[in-house]
Amino acid sequence: MSFTTAALEGTKAEQYAQLVDQARGLMHGERDRTANAANLSSLAYHALPDLNWVGFYFFDGKELVVGPFQGLPACVRIAIGKGVCGTAAATRQTQLVPDVEAFPGHIACDSASRSEVVETLVGVFDIDSPVLNRFDADDQRGLEALAQAFLDTLA
Repeated sequence: MSFTTAALEGTKAEQYAQLVDQARGLMHGERDRTANAANLSSLAYHALPDLNWVGFYFFDGKELVVGPFQGLPACVRIAIGKGVCGTAAATRQTQLVPDVEAFPGHIACDSASRSEVVETLVGVFDIDSPVLNRFDADDQRGLEALAQAFLDTLA
């Protein structure tokens, strides 16, 4: 199977809608969690500007363990309730963090990361940026839709 990405156009909301459509096409018919997490991480990493890490941490019943990602090597294990990802897992809520240095207990896997959005799934979908305040409510909605597209493949 060959997959071709298309440049995103329009408003940020329109771009995320296009990205979700691309993600659904990329993952269509595939039920393997690792394969879909790997492809979704790559798609988002290459389509969205100003990112330095995109990937998954999967919950193993005890803690979060790094899964497929794009970016520099990452922390392998994160305790539930610790850092941004662990907080997202504990609260089951998206964490939109404008400045990670202001987040109590932030775990700096990549010292270049300055802002972050984490989405809860079977683990967490984590996206970092070296740009302060990179993510806003439009990003949160768009990334939650991407996370839902991934979650739909697990059903």
